[in-house]
Amino acid sequence: MTHWTIKASATALSLALLSACANTQAPTPTNPQVTPVAASQLDTAGQPQADQPLTLNQIMADPIWMGVSPSNAYWSDNGEQVIFDRKGFLEPLATRYQLNLADGQAKEVAIEDYHALDQRGGELSADKQRKVYLYQGNLFVKELSSGKVTQYTRFNTAMDGAQFLSDGRVAYWQDGQVYALDLNTGITEQLADVRFENKPKGVKEPEGFLAEQQHRLIQWVAKEHDNAKVKQQRKQDLQRLDKTYAQQPFFLGEKERLNRIALSASGRYLLVVGQDKSYQWRAEHDIMPNYIGKDGYVDAVNARARVAEDKPVPHRFVLLDLQTGTQKDITIEGLEGFDEDVLASVKAENAKAKGETYKSEKQVRDIRLMLDWTWSQSPIQWHPSQDKLLVMVEATDNKDRWIASVDLDKAKFVTQHRLHDDAWINYTHNQFGWIGNSDQFFFLSEQSGYSHLYTQALGGKSKPLTQGEFVVNEVTLSPDNQYLYYRANPRHPGKYDIYRVPVAGGDSERLTQFEGNTDYKLSPAGDKLLLTVSSRTELPELYVQDVQGDATQLTESASKAFADYPWQGGQVVAIPSSHQDKPVYARVYLPEGYDESKQYPAVIFTHGAGYLQNAHYGWSSYFREFMFHNLLAQNGYVVLDIDYRGSKGYGRDWRTAVYRNMGHSEVQDMGDAIKWMQTNASIDPQRVGTYGGSYGGFLTFMALFTEPELFQAGAALRPVTDWAHYNAPYTSNILNTPDVDPIAYNRSSPIEFAEGLKGSLLIQAGVLDDNVFFQDSVRLVQRLIELEKTDFETAIYPVEPHGFRQPSSWLDEYRRIFKLFERELK
Repeated sequence: MTHWTIKASATALSLALLSACANTQAPTPTNPQVTPVAASQLDTAGQPQADQPLTLNQIMADPIWMGVSPSNAYWSDNGEQVIFDRKGFLEPLATRYQLNLADGQAKEVAIEDYHALDQRGGELSADKQRKVYLYQGNLFVKELSSGKVTQYTRFNTAMDGAQFLSDGRVAYWQDGQVYALDLNTGITEQLADVRFENKPKGVKEPEGFLAEQQHRLIQWVAKEHDNAKVKQQRKQDLQRLDKTYAQQPFFLGEKERLNRIALSASGRYLLVVGQDKSYQWRAEHDIMPNYIGKDGYVDAVNARARVAEDKPVPHRFVLLDLQTGTQKDITIEGLEGFDEDVLASVKAENAKAKGETYKSEKQVRDIRLMLDWTWSQSPIQWHPSQDKLLVMVEATDNKDRWIASVDLDKAKFVTQHRLHDDAWINYTHNQFGWIGNSDQFFFLSEQSGYSHLYTQALGGKSKPLTQGEFVVNEVTLSPDNQYLYYRANPRHPGKYDIYRVPVAGGDSERLTQFEGNTDYKLSPAGDKLLLTVSSRTELPELYVQDVQGDATQLTESASKAFADYPWQGGQVVAIPSSHQDKPVYARVYLPEGYDESKQYPAVIFTHGAGYLQNAHYGWSSYFREFMFHNLLAQNGYVVLDIDYRGSKGYGRDWRTAVYRNMGHSEVQDMGDAIKWMQTNASIDPQRVGTYGGSYGGFLTFMALFTEPELFQAGAALRPVTDWAHYNAPYTSNILNTPDVDPIAYNRSSPIEFAEGLKGSLLIQAGVLDDNVFFQDSVRLVQRLIELEKTDFETAIYPVEPHGFRQPSSWLDEYRRIFKLFERELK
């Protein structure tokens, strides 16, 4: 376990390694109007000068030497404490802390006291006096005024969820079994018993000649049959008339399995979502070999299916009336465009390529619950006090998202808002929810081209609360239902602040004044913000702030060695594009002692994920690469970290620029970056290399294969080589599916362009990568061998998954990258 020194005061908590006490200071909040750095504004002087140059051994070591930032921070129920974790990169477990805001005192929480902490999440009662939550899968209720906590279950099998009902009872559920606990009487009632099996047929009448003859001729057989019918009728009568009996099971058939359930506040209605039980996330052949198995043998490790084989399945929506015992399948005909042939143009293009003709016809589309990759909320939102239901669903073809209400009498979806995108619906920016006890709800939508905040009354028209060329996310409704808080970047694409806007409409108010990136949690009373703040060279730290006050720093995490080092943060610049009217943002690192009369080699780093932002003013998740770029600058390189088209934070058009054509617009942006560096950063265009991991590794291939004259060397880390082998949820958004759109896969997969390689290529892959399979690299290597390419090499890492873990692997990987650039670009 890592040991920490704790220094507490009324204003700050300092946590640092015993061997190195942190000494960073809180940045002074300011509020200037910042504009992006243009070419003419690039600061070519005053770069940090390091007395001790960086070494690869240092920057690729266990990152605990840098310090460990707080994570998973949240408010206590009374808003007087903050709870957070710290976990070193290689540590198996996190250490939890509780910080008292009144006196600044913090303490490490012993594991036996975890259950006594206020828990993240949970649901409040209608009067806001009690909170129900699950801890380790068991049911707890807390009286907020006294702090008294009562445990109601102690099971080994975890509950799936819990909530308060409007009558004060607590509902909880597990595997389709729904219960209601009366806190006053202690009586537990089973509200629903949902079974994905066929309904028992009961007593059957004789069928066929022999059976009918047996009942006609043998009195004993006929009498037993009559008795059975009488007993069955009595049981049904008791169930119907005796109120002490539990609800009869609901039988939904044996072809599906439970996906999720959601109970109305009244306890009357239950929405059940099922999916085909035959669907599996993998097939038997979807395995990867582990050559370093603990028993000395080769272990076959399960792996996910490929998009070429994975077939998404629709969801079935069933409405159960627990009062009447009836069940109805919810129909999708009320979803606008539910039967449109949205892929008609794609299918026509692919048919034409085969010499065929495609005729478009209406077709019922497969519908499922919305899958957002970032939210913690549910796509099912029952009204907090009324029997009204909103559900966010999407088409499995990724072209439509609906917010639909449900007509509870007719059991059908009713479109409240439809968001259509000819490319694909974003898998982030989908928050929505009711506004208090009103008929209004809020939601995020990219309908304007940027993610913005809207309100709408049931059956009404949407009203924008935010507008402009910026992105809104992380929405929180204030406890009094008067404000919507959100995070956004209107000042600059790379600077995120916290704002609030009145629910009724009006001007937004900027609440935070930092010049980096800021995240937030609103306090339970709605009067304070718990902030996570970072800059390009400073680790994320916790701050607390009155909603309209100044921020106070709570944590200091950086070690003295890291905090004292003169890091170059990388200047954020806006590079003019030759292909569209928006600039390409990037971070630029200049060599120490930069002299514009010289010519320098250059390296372009391309981030992973595709849809991710890295040219911002906050701390980067690519912290090793940040340090490596400092090392490259110290060794005479200009380094550029680019947010190519497809990156996050720049709106819908930027995101979808890669639709059906991955790896081409991004490389065009890299080409513009080379021209810009040649003019503004004194690079030699004949000495340019590139590197990146995952999507960045894919772009390394596309750069060297499709623009070989621009790049003399490249390193592809854990790289995608053929999109048909990647996973379905990610790839089918951008390229559709291989059976529908083979054109998109053929023009987007590097293995199709391998003959274009001219420069030096380094391929680096983890054998245990269950995200981008090692097989991707193996197939490309064989392709390069068959093409008789000679200037490539491969490095494999037998124990590494997609995100490397071992410092020795990181060191070996970056030694090879550095050696490649020194050899080919110097």
